[in-house]
Amino acid sequence: MGVPASLHAKITGESLLNDGVGVVLSTILLAVAVGSPGHVGSSVGALDVLRLFATEALGGGVLGLATGLLAYGLMKRLDEHNIEVMITLALVAGAYALGLRLHVSGPIAVVVAGVLIGNHGAEFAMSENTRRHVFQFWDLVDELLNSVLFLLIGLEVLLLRWSHESAWLALAAIPIALLARLASVAIPIGAMSLKTSFSKGAIGILTWSGLRGGISVALALSLPEVPYKDLILAATYSVVVFSIVVQGLTIKGLVERTYPAQSDAN
Repeated sequence: MGVPASLHAKITGESLLNDGVGVVLSTILLAVAVGSPGHVGSSVGALDVLRLFATEALGGGVLGLATGLLAYGLMKRLDEHNIEVMITLALVAGAYALGLRLHVSGPIAVVVAGVLIGNHGAEFAMSENTRRHVFQFWDLVDELLNSVLFLLIGLEVLLLRWSHESAWLALAAIPIALLARLASVAIPIGAMSLKTSFSKGAIGILTWSGLRGGISVALALSLPEVPYKDLILAATYSVVVFSIVVQGLTIKGLVERTYPAQSDAN
């Protein structure tokens, strides 16, 4: 869409970690709300929160680095694109499954492993032929899974039980989510601007490009059967649909108004 390369890198890098961190924070908030895992109703203190975060996030990162290095070592010793594609597929499935088994964050483990293989591995462990096949394979998988994901998000509306109360909450959730997104972008950028420069309009672009998707809906659906689950589902679904339909379809116009020269060049 013509955004500066530095801002494009920030958006891409942030999106890699958002889902994993979102799952970890959701786990922590759920533990605070209903009690520690396996002990519903028991209190959760600050030390428990720190322990949960360290276990989930840091443990997932360590697991991803370890499995990624293992896959990297195997791929560096091979030059057969079909086998190397299968190694990347096994890495994703294996790291996630092992993360669940060890009670650490599977999404973060996969992100860390993917970053390692997609950058260092692509440069030093793959031939040009292998690199082309690996990236083409995962581009295809990405498109297929996104298509299925959006279909499932559309079908989720059948599970929602709408009411007057849930409709008002759903409408209120949209500006609340946008304001939270604005704060989470503007505060760190404002702090980091003291030492580094950012592209013009970075806060606006990063705020509006913060789309929600299947992870948000899946986390809401995974909540225990509590009286407020339907309200949470309705609010989550409205934010997801708004971000996909409204933000997703208007982000190009925002980019073109912010960077008219780059957009004209493209």
